Amino acid sequence: MRAVDTNVLVRLITRDDSRQVVSAESFIAKGAWVSVLALAETTWVLATVYELSSKDLAKAIEMLLNHHVLVLQDTDAVAAALDQFRAKPTLGFSDCLMLELARKAGHLPLGTLDRNLGKIEGTQKL
Repeated sequence: MRAVDTNVLVRLITRDDSRQVVSAESFIAKGAWVSVLALAETTWVLATVYELSSKDLAKAIEMLLNHHVLVLQDTDAVAAALDQFRAKPTLGFSDCLMLELARKAGHLPLGTLDRNLGKIEGTQKL
């Protein structure tokens, strides 16, 4: 299965360049895999460059999770991270994803210097 990078995901979500949207849609038409790294980068771009709100960012992640031809790496961890992010959007999706991937791999606690993240079950504030 093919894989996509951050730029393809951003085009699919923002649809801000019609030529690139057509290219992205054509590329994924038969299915494409999305790594958690590409997903994390995409959320960063959407939040910082496109200034999406936490609510809109959560909608975009959900759209990718439910997309009919995209296959996300570790969908269960992504879905759990999305739930955590919706409950506490000040954490940031990448932090939620990092925690859920560590949880899935059995590598808890997740050590952090982040005061807010350190309050979440499965983390240890250092």
